[in-house]
Amino acid sequence: MADECCSLPDRHSTLRLVPMPADLNQNGDVFGGWVMAQVDVAGAIPAMRRARGRVATVSVNSFQFRQPVSVGDIVSLYADIVRIGRTSITVKVEVFAERNYANPIIVKVTEAELTYVAIDASGNKRPLPAESADEIE
Repeated sequence: MADECCSLPDRHSTLRLVPMPADLNQNGDVFGGWVMAQVDVAGAIPAMRRARGRVATVSVNSFQFRQPVSVGDIVSLYADIVRIGRTSITVKVEVFAERNYANPIIVKVTEAELTYVAIDASGNKRPLPAESADEIE
């Protein structure tokens, strides 16, 4: 399972954190559910920005655990919009762990794709606003 990388992606991470001992399962690895929760938070950030408001997770399209996450790893999540619909936004999230401070390595630990839907104050689906000139690349 040696999925080592040379470096983190050349862009700002969406979210970066360090798991704590309370996040460990009975085998000493970080709970997969903890990783899933962080992926959902990271994926929602670009979705909320694009929706210019609230979003709700409607689907986890894919989720692959490639390596375990350990306590003390620096976990960096990178989230990018891959599809935009009328009310929905699909986001790809890649998760990397920086570990072994004496001889640092970076590994890709998880990748996932989630779909969010824009919602109004009552929790009902709403259309996405038109893209602004700043958002068009």
